[in-house]
Amino acid sequence: QVQLAESGGGLVQTGDSLRLSCAASGRTFSHYAMGWFRQAPGKEREFVAAISWRGAYIYYVDSVKGRFTISRDNAKNSAYLQMNSLKAEDTAVYYCATALYQYSDYGLDNLSRYANWGQGTQVTVSS
Repeated sequence: QVQLAESGGGLVQTGDSLRLSCAASGRTFSHYAMGWFRQAPGKEREFVAAISWRGAYIYYVDSVKGRFTISRDNAKNSAYLQMNSLKAEDTAVYYCATALYQYSDYGLDNLSRYANWGQGTQVTVSS
């Protein structure tokens, strides 16, 4: 089983940037697609971005396209979310997660396709 820990959140102003990191334990990190989700107060957890296990395929929710970039470094057992031009509506707790199945890139925008979750990191964007 993979354990995940997010970091890099904080309080920033509109237009600023943040880089979130997701550190994974376990030797099979590279076998799993990775996703980033977020949950704002009073709202359901929503998909933000995903990267396939080999890094060949990347997906974003429309609201972050052109502003956020997901990446992974399998040698470091880590995934990242670079967030630029932040908006107040990006305020949420951000979670990383590994896909439910190894070597599977199916349905990566669906929360139910993920198994292991981190504890989350708070991102607050003030306007």
